[in-house]
Amino acid sequence: MGSIMDYIWAFVVGGIFCVIAQILIDKTALTPARILVAYVTAGVILGALGLYKPLVDFAGAGATTPLTGFGYLISKGVKEAVDKQGLLGALTGSFTAAAGGISAALVFGYLAALLFRGKPKK
Repeated sequence: MGSIMDYIWAFVVGGIFCVIAQILIDKTALTPARILVAYVTAGVILGALGLYKPLVDFAGAGATTPLTGFGYLISKGVKEAVDKQGLLGALTGSFTAAAGGISAALVFGYLAALLFRGKPKK
């Protein structure tokens, strides 16, 4: 069981990611979709360079839950798969590493679609 400071740091780091995204939305012409893609890409790059792991060790879910954490997961999966399978791992590693999260998103998205009726924007 972690200490209360672990939870505080996770909240602070995750909040910083959110604040940066909100500032980018408010102060630039970037669309939210482009910011999300930039976050995933940044996570992949920082993970590949080994710079994101210390942040994950420090902040836990505050670093793995945002989209940068998804990018980090992809880079970690590709690296492990390349070590085991060679070049083929570069193509399959991201899918196997993120399969659980993607499956959960699909299942919960489907359940939400069954339970709620979406309405188009006017």
